[in-house]
Amino acid sequence: MSLYGCSQQDHTSSNTTTPTRTTITALIWAPDWPEEMLQIAAEFGKLNPDIRVNVQFMIGNSVEENIKPRIASGNLPDLVSVNPNAYAAELADQGILADVGGTSAWNNMLDALKGDWTSRRSRRFGISGGVAMTLIYYNKDMFAKAGIKDLPTNFQEFLLVCDKLKRAGFTPIMWNGGFPNMLGNGPFSFGFANNVVAREPDWKKKISDGTLDLNTPQVADIFAKISLIADRGYVQEAFMATDYDQGIRLFKEGKVAMAFHGSWAAGLFLHGNPFEVGVFIPPWNAPGKQIVPVIGSETGFAVCETPNKAAAMRFLEFIAGKGFPILQRKRQNIPPFKQVDSAMVSNPQIADYTNKVSQFSVTGSPYYSVIPSNSIERLHQLMQDVLFKKITSRQAAKLLDESVKNEAKMHYK
Repeated sequence: MSLYGCSQQDHTSSNTTTPTRTTITALIWAPDWPEEMLQIAAEFGKLNPDIRVNVQFMIGNSVEENIKPRIASGNLPDLVSVNPNAYAAELADQGILADVGGTSAWNNMLDALKGDWTSRRSRRFGISGGVAMTLIYYNKDMFAKAGIKDLPTNFQEFLLVCDKLKRAGFTPIMWNGGFPNMLGNGPFSFGFANNVVAREPDWKKKISDGTLDLNTPQVADIFAKISLIADRGYVQEAFMATDYDQGIRLFKEGKVAMAFHGSWAAGLFLHGNPFEVGVFIPPWNAPGKQIVPVIGSETGFAVCETPNKAAAMRFLEFIAGKGFPILQRKRQNIPPFKQVDSAMVSNPQIADYTNKVSQFSVTGSPYYSVIPSNSIERLHQLMQDVLFKKITSRQAAKLLDESVKNEAKMHYK
């Protein structure tokens, strides 16, 4: 900014007229597509020479832990990545996030996703980054060499598959112990879907008002399954230090047979491998029970109520319009829009998977849209503590229950 100011001063002194230029700050969650976000900002700048985008990337394990300090200090970005959850909705109702309901991006977003992005006071607070699903990617060559002909349809069968892979000399699955965000998106979200959502149709309201009991054997079982897979040696060595990028590399380098990951990384997992990759619904259901898959909205984009709101709205429209194919070329996820540019790329396997899970009568949601924001950070620690054997699964369920209920007492009205 200082250099830019000097540049303007030099031009002024030479009597050259320069247009007024607005600089907006975009605080973005892009763990596996930072280059693409920078490219989008650059392309936007070419078409909008009156606006400069200062892209800043979030760090850590969650979107919320990046946003909260900025709000507390009054240092709001102009455009920000947000999750479709109660925390972001409350920010909208407090007037921190702008209503984007008048944008072309909102009108074009899939109607099924709009409820995720509408607050209790009917403020439309964001645009989804895609249709979010967690699934299991698997190495077909390893499965064949281990003699696995049928994909597992329940958790007991999944354990048998892991055992066959291990006995064949393969590491069955990658666990992101060093990036608990993925443990939350993967085994926790599916555990919650199959152990809680399947039993309690009114779970969303009960979490919000603090009446959902999470101190139960069913919730303890969610943590127990995460620990069991590690205890049986089905995960890679030093898994508690494995971060997001390392986990993806382990799969692509053929060092693990499966990865419990998101549809948002389909482009990374399904291309550029020396082996064929398949996908299947994580079978976190008990034998004889219908599986409950996880599907919802990806982390998306919101505009903050700042003096640069109008410029940020223009950038939001670009991200969701001409800029979106740039993301899709790498990610190959399912776009969250009714009408898409012909340049959009979606992987056929992910499209088929989406069509399949969309037919289920009961589905769960990604954990970041289920758990209150402060409880998300608590959950990350609880999962790691269970894996480190600092606490038991029952203790983790009790502590999560206390956290969620405390959040409801503080925020429910």
